[in-house]
Amino acid sequence: MRVMGVDPGLTRCGIALIQSGAGRSVTALDVDVVRTPPDMALENRLLAIHTAAEHWLDTHRPDVVAIERVFAQHQVSTAMGTAQAGGVIALAAAQRGVPVRFHTPSEV
Repeated sequence: MRVMGVDPGLTRCGIALIQSGAGRSVTALDVDVVRTPPDMALENRLLAIHTAAEHWLDTHRPDVVAIERVFAQHQVSTAMGTAQAGGVIALAAAQRGVPVRFHTPSEV
């Protein structure tokens, strides 16, 4: 099974691809960080993240996308941006029929 894991964020959005093997073996296949500048308009930052997610999904064809769930942060604006980044990635996956799962860091 190929899993695309996402640590969402507006400034830095981490994306990785792993392949599970026999038993409990896991192999890292690719990793990247999508960066957007803080002074860029929000809609353009989300578009850049969505475009990168589309590229990853089309190139790597994962079986499932796992996105870190935003659970609690002190700054609401930071939490909202993180959730929005995760949302555009979930959208890109849904447009391709790829299942999406949200997990808290403690669940991983």
